[in-house]
Amino acid sequence: MSMTSTRPAEPALHSLTEAGVNAAGRLLGLRPATTGYRVHRVEVPMRDGARLVADHYAPATSSPAGTVLVRGPYGRGFPFSLLFARPYAARGYHVVLQSVRGTFGSTGVFEPMVNEAADGADTVAWLVEQPWFTGSFATIGPSYLGFTQWAILQEPPPQLAAAVITAGPHDFADSVYGTGSFAVSDFLGWSDLVAHQEDPIRLVSGIRQARAPRRVAKAVAGAPFGASARRMLGAGAPWFESWVENPDPDHPFWQRLRFSSSLDRVQVPVLLLGGWQDIFVRQTMQQYGRLRRRGVDVALTIGPWTHTELLTKGLGTSLRETLDWLDTHLAGTASLGRPGRVRVCVTGQGWRNLPDWPPATSQRALYLRPGRYLDDTSPTDLPKLSPATFRYNPANPTPTIGGALLSPIGGYRDDSRLALRDDVLTFTSATLLHDLCVYGNPVVELAHRSNNPNVDLFVRVSEVFDIGAKGRSRNVSDGYRRLSAPAKTVKIELDPIAHRFRAGSRIRLLITGSWSPRYARNPGTGEPTLTARHLKPATHSIAYGRSRLLLPIGPLDLSANGVANPGGDVG
Repeated sequence: MSMTSTRPAEPALHSLTEAGVNAAGRLLGLRPATTGYRVHRVEVPMRDGARLVADHYAPATSSPAGTVLVRGPYGRGFPFSLLFARPYAARGYHVVLQSVRGTFGSTGVFEPMVNEAADGADTVAWLVEQPWFTGSFATIGPSYLGFTQWAILQEPPPQLAAAVITAGPHDFADSVYGTGSFAVSDFLGWSDLVAHQEDPIRLVSGIRQARAPRRVAKAVAGAPFGASARRMLGAGAPWFESWVENPDPDHPFWQRLRFSSSLDRVQVPVLLLGGWQDIFVRQTMQQYGRLRRRGVDVALTIGPWTHTELLTKGLGTSLRETLDWLDTHLAGTASLGRPGRVRVCVTGQGWRNLPDWPPATSQRALYLRPGRYLDDTSPTDLPKLSPATFRYNPANPTPTIGGALLSPIGGYRDDSRLALRDDVLTFTSATLLHDLCVYGNPVVELAHRSNNPNVDLFVRVSEVFDIGAKGRSRNVSDGYRRLSAPAKTVKIELDPIAHRFRAGSRIRLLITGSWSPRYARNPGTGEPTLTARHLKPATHSIAYGRSRLLLPIGPLDLSANGVANPGGDVG
């Protein structure tokens, strides 16, 4: 049973809201609205007695297009109503926008990710019994709202017709500890946001979030980290310590927070949206690959965005493609407007449509050479060459500059000053004589040694634009690894990219021993991250010969119908 009431609203305010929605729709290139709608507050019962609050957007039409379910922890007001409810209700869809357990009026205790499978199933059971239900439904939403979709897809309901998952992880353990080091800036910052998002004074909450990057950096610098982080969080986010103290992604602790089995069970058409600088882009690519190999009707769009930019710079693309997917696979009123299964923005070039991902590529190796440069040939006289070295000092870790972050300070940034640090090795190619396009995951192989077994490695590929000894550089792709045991060769896979290195630029590889506060600094003592109090430096050595950067090189001009000459000579 559910309690239903029409939400009171000022008629003038409602008209103003709809005028704004319609204007935004035109600005974002959506097809025209077709109907008005009313909003009703409902309560959805869970099996354990909890009641989850939702808003039902009911279109004023006798022939609705379908039903859309959206589940998330961030509330049902602005901007989520504007982005994930009103545009679809105005085009004939019933929309249920629900606050997950323990958030914004829903009863129970919020434990991130833990209850989404059971609560999602109970919500669907309620949904299909409603008198206005259209017989089939789709799920949409980004980030945590995408995770709740994978939770439902663990046991796909027969009424489910389609899904649109934007930067939605299916495996939270991999997001947190996939590198072996805790992703502290992302998930300390996120925990703080969620813990305080319902504070009564919204201005104070907004100021708190604006200062979050500095507050996270301060917490990371404190020792022990657990106590420092708890001072930042206050009484909120009681789950945080349990995340940090479980560094093994395969530990049973994480089983409730992953839905890898969903990738093997989903059968309905799935649209995946993401960004090259999004923290979940690796999982988005895994999702596409798994579903594609199974023959699921899956499509992929990746733009030049960070996680937060998916709701700003990428918003128009996301809304248009979501509506197109729903119109095609839920309403059945349109044919899919995509010219290719895959649509990617090749950074440095522009948008391209492809029949699949990745395109055909060939591997190109650039070897680390004395003099700090990259070359197509491995150096000779190896016994006479001293290794390149750097010293990692956990008291002064290499600072995070740009890259895939939840924080708004992520993304593509000028990282030239990294090359000036003593704890960063840089190797730069000669000037490119022709454009060179890379599609997929770059890989760095290093003949690595350290005088301390407790070390991390961060590697980055950047593009250097200015002529000169240093040059202005911008990040392209990153990789990180906490080394669990000594190895003669360390292999690190970087984030996937589609990038065009322009003729006249150079390719730069950066190597260092930390990336703080994106990842928890390694104290060098083997102590647990949460309680470590002591710091021990380490000296890293990179030997020449086997150390190299591997790039998947593809056509200069991608299209859905052909492959061009890869090109890209280094001069």
